Amino acid sequence: MNISQIKINPDPYQPFHLAQGYRVGDLLFISGQTAIDDNGQLIGIGDFDKQANKAFENLEKVLKAGGSSLKNVVKVTILLKDMGNFKKIVALREKYFKAPYPADTILEVSSLYSPDALIEIEAVAVTDDAAEWKQ
Repeated sequence: MNISQIKINPDPYQPFHLAQGYRVGDLLFISGQTAIDDNGQLIGIGDFDKQANKAFENLEKVLKAGGSSLKNVVKVTILLKDMGNFKKIVALREKYFKAPYPADTILEVSSLYSPDALIEIEAVAVTDDAAEWKQ
């Protein structure tokens, strides 16, 4: 089975010695995405909505680099600093994903990589070439 690292340029994760993700056969395993811009700076300090949208945008960018898309995400894990944002996550899932929606685990955590980070999203997806959705 072929295994390849998913790379984006610029890669804000490089200083942390992390891979954006891996393509293993027809599956993609994506590292947790946060509200980091191309320069590695966290955006939207104190603004959950800005951070959440940027995290989803970063997820989409890495998926595309790996040969997939948001429509082929089968599992996400979403880490929140405040479960009070749960209803916003439900709305964001509707905005960024379409039915059938991915399996999901949502957890509240006391801290993420930065004390100012409010959300992190990791995912497992199928490549666009291999995806064949059945109802």
